[in-house]
Amino acid sequence: MIKICLKYSDNIIDSIDITGHANHDVYGKDIVCASVSSIVITSVNAIIRLDQKSIDYKNEDGIYISILNHNKVVDTLIDNMVSLLYELEKQYKKNIIIKEVHSC
Repeated sequence: MIKICLKYSDNIIDSIDITGHANHDVYGKDIVCASVSSIVITSVNAIIRLDQKSIDYKNEDGIYISILNHNKVVDTLIDNMVSLLYELEKQYKKNIIIKEVHSC
């Protein structure tokens, strides 16, 4: 299962941690994993093209994104990415779970 953890501060996403494998199909043919990867990598690349210092991004044993510079464009791209991931979660409930963590 792909696990996506959205960490919020003041109702704004500060970081996203994505781990696991969907196990929808065999490795290399899994459309759920491919969809998640495509959504996330496309969003990250768009943000980096606009402002290289706005996020910290790691792709090691999962994907970790930390938002360093909140602005309208970065937050809109992050919100769009998360919205697309929620749509996938609706379609593939056995393969994706999204959790939200709100800090005080």
